[in-house]
Amino acid sequence: MRRRRPPQDDLHNKERWLISYADFITLLFAFFVVMYSVSSVNEGKYKVLSETLTGVFNAPQRSFQPIEVGDQPPRPDVGPSQDIIPPAVTEAPGNPEQEAQDRTEALRTMADQLAMEFEELINRGVVTLETSDQWLALNLPDSLLFGSGDAEPHYDAFDVIDKIARVLKDRDNALKIEGFTDNQPIRTSRFPSNWELSAARAAAVVRMLSMDGIEPERMAAVGYGQHQPLARNDTEEGRKRNRRVVLLISRDASIRGVMR
Repeated sequence: MRRRRPPQDDLHNKERWLISYADFITLLFAFFVVMYSVSSVNEGKYKVLSETLTGVFNAPQRSFQPIEVGDQPPRPDVGPSQDIIPPAVTEAPGNPEQEAQDRTEALRTMADQLAMEFEELINRGVVTLETSDQWLALNLPDSLLFGSGDAEPHYDAFDVIDKIARVLKDRDNALKIEGFTDNQPIRTSRFPSNWELSAARAAAVVRMLSMDGIEPERMAAVGYGQHQPLARNDTEEGRKRNRRVVLLISRDASIRGVMR
């Protein structure tokens, strides 16, 4: 005779104890984890807490005496041996006219020094020096510093820049270095036009002055290309005069205010 299979509901009811057993084991595991974490002491945190409590309970007792309304708080006694610091004295504003005059005199002194450094070249007409109460301009031909169509200074250029740097050191006058060319076109991979050539020559002079100790924040480099000629470009002599680098030295320290 064929055995009758027990219904599915009976099997399900007989295996429910496994779920309760698994829940019990999970809770027991969680209990032991909690007990272990509670029993573990962080020695570092315990030491910090212990030292803090010791400092609090061993601190000296402090108390404040109340001040009655209308009473003046006591002033500390100042003995004869104690120094009394006088209040700070605000300096009176300087005289702007006197400061401007002093800077003008300093500019004239620099002009005299540059004239002595380049006396021979000035007498030969190679270098020119223009002065006023606001600025002075040292005009250098490009041949004194660079090769034809190039912005890399040649060997003699460093001696020229050294003379200029000796005069400008330990001062704060602003400097604007201006580069100029003639109207002969230049089209190379490095200098697509005279704009780039004139700006590169001015920047090279700034770089050399910086190497000689002149602060970079005092200087600016400007390239004018062929558009600010001194003479006509239809003669060789005129083009030679137009190829130049001008050092414009301001009476003041603001580089943004250098104008001519």
